[in-house]
Amino acid sequence: MKRNVLFAVLLAGGVLLAGCGSVGKDFDLSQTQHITQGATTKQDIQAMFGEPFRTGVQNGHPVWVYEKSVYRAIGDDTTKSLIVEFDDNGVVRKYQVMSNESETK
Repeated sequence: MKRNVLFAVLLAGGVLLAGCGSVGKDFDLSQTQHITQGATTKQDIQAMFGEPFRTGVQNGHPVWVYEKSVYRAIGDDTTKSLIVEFDDNGVVRKYQVMSNESETK
């Protein structure tokens, strides 16, 4: 009987651990206050946030994406992302911040 209970507890623990995961890499969302459209450069963005999680092209302009998502079996999932679009000179054209975190970290 004790063996069955131990097995059930270990199995439940394994299921809970398997139900958690993350995507992306963490970054300091509060640094977005230092981004100025038309002035902040790619080098500035890299100094503030590091290497982007993804890069691409949107509407013909280079885009860097910073993203961190944590998925939990128990509790709320958290996501935050920063999408930065640059002009042809490597200067921030526009950017967007999205987060469901209660506090910016």
